[in-house]
Amino acid sequence: MDFQNLVNQRESTRKYSDKPVDQEKLELIMEACRMAPSACNSQPWRFVVATDPAIKDALAQASFGPLLRFNKFAPQAPVIVAIVAEKPKMIASIGGAVKDKDFYLMDIGIVAEHFCLQAADLGLGTCMLGWFDEPKAKKILNVPEKKRVLLLITLGYPAKNTLRKKIRKPADEIWKYNSYQ
Repeated sequence: MDFQNLVNQRESTRKYSDKPVDQEKLELIMEACRMAPSACNSQPWRFVVATDPAIKDALAQASFGPLLRFNKFAPQAPVIVAIVAEKPKMIASIGGAVKDKDFYLMDIGIVAEHFCLQAADLGLGTCMLGWFDEPKAKKILNVPEKKRVLLLITLGYPAKNTLRKKIRKPADEIWKYNSYQ
């Protein structure tokens, strides 16, 4: 698939079929993540791939809101992946402090999109979840106390093969040449 088609195909899937994800496809996705760039090649991430139904369902439950039931589709996904932030290399940490930028957060965003684009290329759907109970997720996945689970990503085959119409801001609100104004 050419890149522009891939970008147009990738969307947040909120309805999954019950078809399991092939191990081979999981490995291809994780290899795409392994090859993702990061500041000073820190690779400040670790993935926990929840394929065990009990663990995956517990993570799905941890993504529900206390008052509103956010992410109610999450239990449908046959896989939920957690991205855990790891300590970046010293040079990346120093650079981030000097520039007042959290490079590791940018790196997590890059690797998450590698995950989602590779999944889309393989015919799989994903949805990045930022709304979840992090302490519960850490307990479910045995993540050490001092580590952060920054994202959960649902993964599976979309229940339908039709894409939603993408609603985006017009180009002139997104980019300018040579000046912000």
